[in-house]
Amino acid sequence: MRRGRPGAPPRGTAERTLTSVGTGEDAARPDDRGTERDGAAQHAPEGGRREASRLWHITLSVSGAEAPLKEVRRALEQLAHDHPFLLTSRYANDHAEIRYWEEARDLHDAAAVALRLWGEHRSTAKLPPWEIVGLEVIDRGTYHQRLAEGYGPPPASPVGVHPF
Repeated sequence: MRRGRPGAPPRGTAERTLTSVGTGEDAARPDDRGTERDGAAQHAPEGGRREASRLWHITLSVSGAEAPLKEVRRALEQLAHDHPFLLTSRYANDHAEIRYWEEARDLHDAAAVALRLWGEHRSTAKLPPWEIVGLEVIDRGTYHQRLAEGYGPPPASPVGVHPF
């Protein structure tokens, strides 16, 4: 599944297409060491190797001018409807935090998709004109390790849109 707007690619992306799931088109890479890293490499049909998608836990923080709480909640609920992988959103009248899992080839792709999320859904979900003020992208293993050691955010529960 590709993410992004239809039509011409954004400036500066002609050589590399960002995907949220590995497509094999630009993911073919030989593994110089000849070993698989965390099961992240698979054999491509042509006999080469390509990196498989991994899960990344995303925490996106946004902030800006105050907006009515009802409108913020409605917008975040619409975003959750438009982007069904959202786990939870917390909000106040001047900031929000969105947490979800993203499937991507590497951290760079996961972060790029996360950074586009707010802007790409701003008009369709009628999100406040806030800016992204924070982004955390961690792999699944790190997320679970943090939880086991008592660090990091508690599991995203209850799922949904909630006030801070």
